[in-house]
Amino acid sequence: METKVAQSLLLPSWNGLEKMTKEPSCSVRFSRKFREQDKPQVLISALLQPKTRISNRYRTVSLEVSCSYKNFPASILESGSFQDPFDEAPILKKKSQEIKTYLNGRCIYLVGMMGSGKTTVGKILSQVLGYSFFDSDTLVEDDFDGASVAEIFKLYGEGFFREKETAVLQKLSLRPQLVVSTGGGAVTRPINWKYMQKGISLWLDVPLEALARRIAAVGTGSRPLLHHDAGDAYTKTFTRLSTLLEERGEAYANANARVALKDIATKLGHRDVCNLTPAEIAIEALEQIDGFLKKENGHFAF
Repeated sequence: METKVAQSLLLPSWNGLEKMTKEPSCSVRFSRKFREQDKPQVLISALLQPKTRISNRYRTVSLEVSCSYKNFPASILESGSFQDPFDEAPILKKKSQEIKTYLNGRCIYLVGMMGSGKTTVGKILSQVLGYSFFDSDTLVEDDFDGASVAEIFKLYGEGFFREKETAVLQKLSLRPQLVVSTGGGAVTRPINWKYMQKGISLWLDVPLEALARRIAAVGTGSRPLLHHDAGDAYTKTFTRLSTLLEERGEAYANANARVALKDIATKLGHRDVCNLTPAEIAIEALEQIDGFLKKENGHFAF
């Protein structure tokens, strides 16, 4: 019998414990004699070591666990470590304040493949910057009494939708202090870049495997460019996304800044980009915008 303890310890003296990694490194193993006890009650205690190793957004904390039962001595001791993430809210606030003056009210346009998280990240950015948020797809849908993008594609075709999308971006470009989530194909029309260049464009670059898993999990019904392909959900999604990225990759690269989720995951020690939180991606987005603004203003980091 093995009892994992890292996720069940209650240590009210340290508020960050509930944010521990989902993969605990500590465990307690009980002897056969102990396991045969009728409804044994176990006292588990933990000691947090004062020494921590601090990285960019995480600190590694040592943890020792001991266990005792009635007359059984607390001779079973395990130790390990976990990563405790710092509170993301203050980091977001600090980063947004650093770039707000240099932004000077310019809009931020998020570009990238379908399912890359533009809307989710965009809402976080708009909140911390005090900007308004708009999703260009939603605005097009509103012009058709809430008909979905998939329905508009089916009834009128992609070309018609793209025209409406351009009209939406043109209107938004006249306004300040907006964060705009664009459709995945908005980058294919040069005129859209004319409007987006009035602000700052940011490419959310997500590995195709992660995109395909994410989209396949929720279904392709709302994705008109994916819905009619044959095959299992993951395979058809990955194949179609590969083709789309090949067609759009150079256009996405025209963005002023790029947020590569693979790079963020490597930096933060995640094995899979799907483990990244929207806030972590938003923090990186602010850092990339900051880098672009500094280059724009002639401030180079050496």
